[in-house]
Amino acid sequence: MFKKVSKTKLLICDCDGVMTNGLIYIGNSGEEIKTFNVQDGYGIRCIKKIGIEVAIISGGVSKTLENRSRFLGIRHLYQGCYEKEEAYFDLLNKLQIVSEEVTYIGDDIIDLPVMSKVGFSVAVPNSHPKVLQKSDYITEKFGGNGAVREVCDIILFSKKLFFEKNKTISLDTIEKS
Repeated sequence: MFKKVSKTKLLICDCDGVMTNGLIYIGNSGEEIKTFNVQDGYGIRCIKKIGIEVAIISGGVSKTLENRSRFLGIRHLYQGCYEKEEAYFDLLNKLQIVSEEVTYIGDDIIDLPVMSKVGFSVAVPNSHPKVLQKSDYITEKFGGNGAVREVCDIILFSKKLFFEKNKTISLDTIEKS
């Protein structure tokens, strides 16, 4: 697993059910409310610090997601994508990377076409059964509850890195001491 994921240059996440718990609350005046996990956000910031690009490809359209992406500095946000492959190929072209350098986290049938193409495909535990069957890895954490952070940590560990007090630390350095 670590050999495959160590090639990662781009992490792509679905939103609903992966970055969130999949529940959408609608306020009295019709506004959409979603919750995001702070630990997931920190994981995203950590992998971005080592040069890994992060993208979100979502079937839905949400101002909340737009705000969250902006807050985390995610430059690649694709919304309203029911055919996620088009956004995926756009990212490969923009970033000049190949499929083996992509890790994708998804949870539903809409994610399968891209998941079947990437170097490392990940599902959250409550994903659709076909997604669970086709993924390289199933997180222990659920969507919106640390699943993205779990994958970010795996990416960091695969590159023999981790973060402590906002500093990148090489596991090789620690092993030598």
